[in-house]
Amino acid sequence: MERTDLMELKKAIDLGFRLFSRKYGDAIESFFDPLLFFLVRLEKLLLATPWPIIILVVAILAWLGSRSWKLVAGSVVAFMLIGYFGMWEDTMATVAIITVCTILCIAVGIPIGVLMSKSDRTEKTILPILDMMQTIPSFVYLVPILMLLGIGKVPGLIAVCIYALPPVVRLTNLGIREVDKETLEACDSYGATPFQKLTTVQIPLSLPTIFAGVNQTIMMALAMVVIASMIGVKGLGVPILRAISNQYLALGLMNGLAIVALAIIFDRITQQYGKRMQKHRGIQQK
Repeated sequence: MERTDLMELKKAIDLGFRLFSRKYGDAIESFFDPLLFFLVRLEKLLLATPWPIIILVVAILAWLGSRSWKLVAGSVVAFMLIGYFGMWEDTMATVAIITVCTILCIAVGIPIGVLMSKSDRTEKTILPILDMMQTIPSFVYLVPILMLLGIGKVPGLIAVCIYALPPVVRLTNLGIREVDKETLEACDSYGATPFQKLTTVQIPLSLPTIFAGVNQTIMMALAMVVIASMIGVKGLGVPILRAISNQYLALGLMNGLAIVALAIIFDRITQQYGKRMQKHRGIQQK
């Protein structure tokens, strides 16, 4: 293709997308209003809740997920240090967006994974899309999102979800496909419908694998915190960007360590819960 033709093609694509965003941008933005409402409410709730209650809830979740007093103590100490060093508000904003992102990825990803597990054709169609979502640089898909929705919380949330969605889809598909065929044949012999097999056998037996996908989704969402802060998402990424632009080593290091602490806490809780589910599954199969 000639250089001039290539330039004309690029201009045509840019012009077409600008016209599309001007015509449908407001409608698309209004579609995400409930999501924005939920995110803002959750963030306000976390900020309004006294810190001892937040730490107590974290300790309870850590205990329910891991049954480990060491993890409970570590989680409590980490959150107390976050508050002591003045990063509490940014941390609560980060927890809010990670929570909403994880819920959205689970709500969208598990049904897609189920569809992939039921059809090889669907799997072959969706896998390249997941590959593209995981490999394309995040700044590339930020451009159309910003053109459509502008700067704000929702564009950042969508960007995080695009990056964090593939693991839960892939591992849901994998977990359901790995369910023992003899178990499924036993279900068929008892006259179970496909929906009954899915809800009472396949999904329960694949929960440890699905939970591993949820774990990876949370980790990838946390990895996007800094990039999401570039387009208007509040949280620990904002002071890190400020530290980069002004070369504040202490500010960047402290907030970076806060993200690491959140990642370790979420990872250990979900990982230990997944292991417990795996043991329970092994006992049931015996």
